[in-house]
Amino acid sequence: MELPVIVLICGPPAVGKTTVAGLLQSRLEDRGLSVDVLDSDQFTRNTYDRLYERVVDAETHLIVAGTFYKRQWQERFQRLDDVVVVYLHADKETCIERNRQRADAIDERAVHIVWDEFDQPDADITVDVTEQSPQAIVDHILSALPAHTRAVHESR
Repeated sequence: MELPVIVLICGPPAVGKTTVAGLLQSRLEDRGLSVDVLDSDQFTRNTYDRLYERVVDAETHLIVAGTFYKRQWQERFQRLDDVVVVYLHADKETCIERNRQRADAIDERAVHIVWDEFDQPDADITVDVTEQSPQAIVDHILSALPAHTRAVHESR
């Protein structure tokens, strides 16, 4: 399988983006690919500008995890070459409950705000994570990636 340069994993808070990104990285590395993960949680200010700078300068395959809840952020990254957008979604109640279970929970009001204001992306792969394990989610992404990878490379 040929991996696109960027797998962008987006979705509301507490849908499992960071967990899925880490598992996806591990599974791809098991297949012999070198993959780095960038997570929006690594930045405290100008998050999407700083993520974009890192992505543009990258010389390796990337998995980028973040809410990307505003369409302008999604579209900026989608204009780059070799991007496959993975949208993880769950209902608001699931996100709130998962956030409560996190060691690094964010303010519950923020979960409500981001979930309510989330602009659904024009995603290549969409996964409802409500009743799936992280491993099943990664299996789904891995099964769908080859077709999207071919489409990305054919459109060049």
